[in-house]
Amino acid sequence: MRHLARLADYCSITNMHTKNLAIVWAPNLLRSKQIESACFSGTAAFMEVRIQSVVVEFILNHVDVLFSSKLSSVIRDGAGSCP
Repeated sequence: MRHLARLADYCSITNMHTKNLAIVWAPNLLRSKQIESACFSGTAAFMEVRIQSVVVEFILNHVDVLFSSKLSSVIRDGAGSCP
């Protein structure tokens, strides 16, 4: 994810800002067996991929916070868990 976020830093050159990167990479990063099954119509599959791309775009826009060592240590130490 950090690599994709770094690519987005060069969007003025590549035109691959976070939204474009998310559209391209979301179906691979958040693969859904439901989409691949025959029960999803074209419209439903499109909506599912749209949700995936919004999630990936959010992650790319907040990669420094989500993947920071401070957040990792808080999660590892269980600071947010219930007693």
